[in-house]
Amino acid sequence: MKLLLTAFDPFGGDAINPALEAVKLVADKIGRFDIVKLEVPTVFRKSIDTVAKAIEEEKPDVVLCIGQAGGRFEITPERVAINVDDARIKDNEGNQPIDIKIFEDGENAYFTTLPIKAMVEAIREANLPAAVSNTAGTFVCNHLMYGVLYTLAKKYPHIKGGFTHVPFIPAQVARRTPVAPYMALEDIKRGLEAAISAIDKNFEADINVNGGKEF
Repeated sequence: MKLLLTAFDPFGGDAINPALEAVKLVADKIGRFDIVKLEVPTVFRKSIDTVAKAIEEEKPDVVLCIGQAGGRFEITPERVAINVDDARIKDNEGNQPIDIKIFEDGENAYFTTLPIKAMVEAIREANLPAAVSNTAGTFVCNHLMYGVLYTLAKKYPHIKGGFTHVPFIPAQVARRTPVAPYMALEDIKRGLEAAISAIDKNFEADINVNGGKEF
């Protein structure tokens, strides 16, 4: 089996993106999955096109996209992506769409097809904070999550997909005022590996536990 693991390049004035740095460290084989890694531009539309091309070429069983959510304490698998771009800042090519649909023929929202409750439990069992998130925002992270799930629903319904946010790492917050929450890069890497292992073990169905957090 194959899992396509994507992460964004740095954005918003940061010189580093913890999502990308952690993905680089993730093992190349986890459970039944061979891990294929992909760097994605933090750019509206181009991000979706980049991942859609990789899906066509790699034909993975799972697509898991990783992004940075500065200000969050936990590793947060996302439940849902909504059909709107509403950017508070410009992307890496200067685009700043406001209240624009991502796909005119898409659903209002697409829900992840990954076992997010099992992913959270696995991350917690690795002694790391985790929570299901009920909002992926309206910037490029939500844009890509929506675009991937739209692409899978339209063309590859047998492929599972979803998105997970990770916190800042220490180097990003050392000079921030006030200091933001952060997590060590090695811990983010361990958390992602635990989440992927949970996807492998719960591939057919998620576990039945309550949970979810609004950010």
